[in-house]
Amino acid sequence: MSHSLITLYDIRSNIPQPWAPNIWRVRFVLNYKRLPHRTVWLEVDQVESTLRAIGAPPVAQRQDGRPLYTLPVIVDTLRSKSSPVVVSNANIIAEYLETTYPARPILPEGSRTLQFLFVHYIQEIFVKPLLPILIPLTHQRLPEHSQSYLRVGGAVSIPPASAISGPHNEQAWIAVKEQFTFLASLLDKNTSDSSGVVVMGRDVTYADFAICSVLIWVEKVSPHDCWARIREWNGGRWRRLYSRCREYMDVY
Repeated sequence: MSHSLITLYDIRSNIPQPWAPNIWRVRFVLNYKRLPHRTVWLEVDQVESTLRAIGAPPVAQRQDGRPLYTLPVIVDTLRSKSSPVVVSNANIIAEYLETTYPARPILPEGSRTLQFLFVHYIQEIFVKPLLPILIPLTHQRLPEHSQSYLRVGGAVSIPPASAISGPHNEQAWIAVKEQFTFLASLLDKNTSDSSGVVVMGRDVTYADFAICSVLIWVEKVSPHDCWARIREWNGGRWRRLYSRCREYMDVY
């Protein structure tokens, strides 16, 4: 493209809309801040080679010492087409975008530490009971080439969708609902917007995008089962939050 913009790298799937929650957090920020951007879609086996080629920083180190490359990654040419900025890791990208493009803040003054602590809670605690349910469903929605790569490469352990069924399935859902109900009980303490839908009580922030990214993941991979359950829990709170964030869900 001839004009400057931000490129966001995402995973290709058979779902019409993207699903990956960590990448959605970044897309939400880009849309909320009204920053011009486009998406480049990658197969799973293209991720490492592509990120190495564009100079993306690795996000961690594997047990054998090799660098680990994962999405999301952005390449920002808005400020300089000749010296693009390449940033990895959703939280680091969010902080970079907030610092570089401070208009329409997603990290209100004085809340940055609490925002990232909240996002850590969403990633490490809140979403955990959902993983045995959603990971197999997500794997099924990847292109066959990517499914085969993950099975052969053994990069991640993918349990079959039938691994949680019958009584085990209902037990899993009890654990999921406990997390949603606990979070709802905290958000109910916010009354400044008359409904307590968003974390800060009135305006959407990065913390809301973290929750809504999980809701999008659920809705995209299992709209008629998982999302049909969750959207009506806690008095329809999660459906209302999804609606509140809908205007920032454009995909370019």
